[in-house]
Amino acid sequence: MKLDPKLSALAVHLHGRRIGVINRLAGDHHLFAFDEDYVDDPSRHTLSLSFKGQAGGLVTSLRPVGRRVPPFFSNLLPEGHLRTYLAEQAGVKPEREFFLLAALGADLAGAASVTLMTTDGEDIAPHHDNDPQPPADDQVLRFSLAGVQLKFSAVMEAAGGLTIPVHGIGGTWIVKMPSTQFRAVPENEYTMLELARAVGIKVPDIRLVPVRDIHGLPEDVARMEGKALVVRRFDRADGGARIHMEDFAQIFGLFPDDKYGRRSYANIASVLWAETDEAHTYEFVRRLVFSVLIGNGDMHLKNWSVLYPDGHRPVLSPAYDFVATLPYIAGDKLALGFGGSRDLSRITIDQVRRFADTAHLPVSPIWSVVQETVERTAGAWKALAEKDLLPADMRAAVDRQIQSVTALS
Repeated sequence: MKLDPKLSALAVHLHGRRIGVINRLAGDHHLFAFDEDYVDDPSRHTLSLSFKGQAGGLVTSLRPVGRRVPPFFSNLLPEGHLRTYLAEQAGVKPEREFFLLAALGADLAGAASVTLMTTDGEDIAPHHDNDPQPPADDQVLRFSLAGVQLKFSAVMEAAGGLTIPVHGIGGTWIVKMPSTQFRAVPENEYTMLELARAVGIKVPDIRLVPVRDIHGLPEDVARMEGKALVVRRFDRADGGARIHMEDFAQIFGLFPDDKYGRRSYANIASVLWAETDEAHTYEFVRRLVFSVLIGNGDMHLKNWSVLYPDGHRPVLSPAYDFVATLPYIAGDKLALGFGGSRDLSRITIDQVRRFADTAHLPVSPIWSVVQETVERTAGAWKALAEKDLLPADMRAAVDRQIQSVTALS
């Protein structure tokens, strides 16, 4: 897809309504500005908590960003080798995010979409929530990254496997292809998500599907051996209606590069405490403790999200990207700080107290969540049939991790 290098503005829509414009300014700077009718609408849908002022109003005084688009929009774009490939197709450098957003803006995560604007300032309307979905046999998964033919190198070089959208089997899904660097990543994530489900954590519908059963893949990709993990998108309702969502890199106004730093798990908890309720906050703690128990060191800011089911008030999204990383990376650490520590070997009462103090939460109920989650996870792991999907050494590594944390916590 080749884009006009003179393109200077993109229209931003939320639930099909235009709410603002991203302007490309001199010096390759970019400025997002809300439309006045959105600003003046007391019943407006929420785009992001990053635009919420201390007094609760909408922040409208925004600064230009050099080369990249503002953080909320930057986080909607793919990373790594897929970004590099898509940039090649658009004829731009990977860091030229304005043009990548123009190319990919029709089907972003959540209910936001981005469209081109004509030279006279009119925007080309996006597809609305109730537009017909692409035709698909409900029992067949079909590759559906419109207009993109992936190079095999984009898959081969993606360490964690490549994530692409598909349609079929009753809804809209994403598929995570096998990794060529690490063994059994789809089986690992499938098992950890099923363990989370057994513990009582809400996770999306998932399936393990042979790569050969995903129709329409580029020829080289289709020749990959093994199984892919298929995950139902929780930002799409039945019939394809969009549910808005954002991750915590977006909430904190950080670029994807900063997803491993500059914030802690306590910062996430304090946002949930202020914007949702104690139930969602304690559920976040449960998922954090679960991540320590399985040895998951990759729960960075983009792996925690909120949904806006009513368009206004956030709730914690279903859990995703639970992968036991310790079997691959000996001595792996938590992605963010947890009570002053990134250690995956134990959870102590002093650590939980520091976490609670930073987040301004009560210690006692949090420690109860820790103990309950440790007990539930250890019991569920023993009875989990899906763990037999893992290679024996990987299964043993997860078993040692759960037993070790359980004994010390």
